[in-house]
Amino acid sequence: MKRLTRRSILAAAPAALALVAIPARGAKNYGPGVSDSEIKIGNTGPYSGPASSYSAVPKSQVAYWKMINDQGGINGRKITFISYDDAYSPPKTVEQVRKLVEEDNVLLIASPLGTPTNSAVWNYLNKKKVPQLFVSTGATKWNDPKGHPWTIGWQPNYQSEGHAYAAYILKNKPDGKVAVLYQNDDFGKDYLKGVKDGLGSKANMIVLAAPYETTDPTVDSQIIAMKAAGADVFVNTGIPKFAAQAIRKAAEIDWKPLHILSSVGNSVGATLKPAGLQNAKGIISDFYLKDPTDPVWKDDAGYQWWVSFMDKYMPDADKTDAGAVAGPSLAATLAQVLKQCGDDLSRENVMKQAASLHHFRVPMLLPGIEINTSPSDFAPIKQIQMGQFDGQRWRLFGALINGQTPA
Repeated sequence: MKRLTRRSILAAAPAALALVAIPARGAKNYGPGVSDSEIKIGNTGPYSGPASSYSAVPKSQVAYWKMINDQGGINGRKITFISYDDAYSPPKTVEQVRKLVEEDNVLLIASPLGTPTNSAVWNYLNKKKVPQLFVSTGATKWNDPKGHPWTIGWQPNYQSEGHAYAAYILKNKPDGKVAVLYQNDDFGKDYLKGVKDGLGSKANMIVLAAPYETTDPTVDSQIIAMKAAGADVFVNTGIPKFAAQAIRKAAEIDWKPLHILSSVGNSVGATLKPAGLQNAKGIISDFYLKDPTDPVWKDDAGYQWWVSFMDKYMPDADKTDAGAVAGPSLAATLAQVLKQCGDDLSRENVMKQAASLHHFRVPMLLPGIEINTSPSDFAPIKQIQMGQFDGQRWRLFGALINGQTPA
């Protein structure tokens, strides 16, 4: 089996994260990949393929663990973080995750990216009782502590976001004709269901729901069909490649609907710049992390920590790419879990601690948003805030929106 990408690194949490004190140490209890000096963690991500614009997410996790190792590791143990390219291809994800578990002997799988890719290994990891922690996808199904007790999500779920979009439409365009662009898998269908359910009795406002496949070269035909259908509201839930194509094509055909862009595609660096910033002016989206292009955060301690982290550990990376915000935020959440584990680094205790996060924050979460889990709640982040792009940056508006759609 060809090893596509490997990076090994580790570190102890920065002061900026203010990690919670761990319980007094008892007898050592180690799971696979753990010793007195090391913890092995596995990861997969799209370094290539149709979702390669998300590569900043695993790359910045690699950098975060390098920082942690430079600071001494977690409770004196260095982290060996093994990250493989799965090209956003489920069969490759299966291959790489099996390698991580059965050959590399990792303790857990950390923040693998993608709904279709995580779905391909969901049952395997739960059957093997391997923690699949803080998956980098907002599919609603990850909040399933009874059916899949070894998998925990992280970001707000897509259905709850879809509800928020529907509420915005009903308030601002109550007589609108809605078109939805969605990926033809659980990820895209989650968003579509959220919008439909949020519209409720007015779900017939949707005049066209247009799917795309990740193998499609473009979504140009879908955008043309939306305009032809008379839609004046566009809910764009594409990953960055297709979200950018949709924004650009809408501008080319002079279609100017109320445009709502999902959180998975609102990165300035990964989506809006390729689409043309002028074409994105006026778009509405939702956020739970601080946007790195927004000068409102320039004096914020969390943002300053992130800039210093990027300057030292990813000096050549694009600081307008929201993926480089998500990566260290995901990794910092896992760092807290490992910190809480102390010397009991069994897979069972990792899951116990991952389901015991209370009022935890990482530097780049929006003010007022916290990470909370329990044995019956595997949905750590449950709040968002809306924003509008002014042609240069996102401007947040309104209060935090609460609520998590049940799995």
